[in-house]
Amino acid sequence: MASASENIQPTRGELLKLKRRIDLAKRGHELLREKRDALVTEFFDNLDMLRGKREDVEEKLDRAYEALIDAKVSDGSSELEKSALASSGDIEIDVDSRNIMGVRVPIVEAGEGVERNVTERGYSLQETSSNIDVAAEKFEEALKDVLELAEAEEIVRRLAREIEKTKRRVNSLEYVLIPRLENNKEYIEMRLEEQEREDKFRMKRVKQKMEREEAEA
Repeated sequence: MASASENIQPTRGELLKLKRRIDLAKRGHELLREKRDALVTEFFDNLDMLRGKREDVEEKLDRAYEALIDAKVSDGSSELEKSALASSGDIEIDVDSRNIMGVRVPIVEAGEGVERNVTERGYSLQETSSNIDVAAEKFEEALKDVLELAEAEEIVRRLAREIEKTKRRVNSLEYVLIPRLENNKEYIEMRLEEQEREDKFRMKRVKQKMEREEAEA
């Protein structure tokens, strides 16, 4: 029943406190279960989106590398490397956050420098073919999708962590705290019943004694 270390006082006041704690724990357990179920739904919805984004990224990278091979064939490795160096530079990535069921998840958006027009890339348009333009454009499109993929992966990762944490809290309430409180409640109820029987027995003995004394008098 009750753990001796808890030093539970078998009183009606303690019983009322335990009942309130049990009600509170059960309400918390129900809310956490609802949260867990909602998180699982969000997780699988985002997992489906993640799979779709991965497929999109793979397709766009395949097309980008095909365009790169075409540019290498038409312009040569040396001109391709020179154009790549000329077009290199900093890019901006905007990172914000939003809330999903109490979980802060990132919003990642491509900023300036991710997608550029042909005159902003820095290499000579007179010395290069349009194949380099096509390759650059396709890699920039792929990079934008890679950023969206990174966002989706982090969302799924954070939701998975929150689901695991919520599951542990649900299990702790369901299998540890609530059973312990219920056992403590049963222990107090048992002791109170014992005390009530003992009190009744004592009252009966007292009554019998008083009746004998009256009879003798």
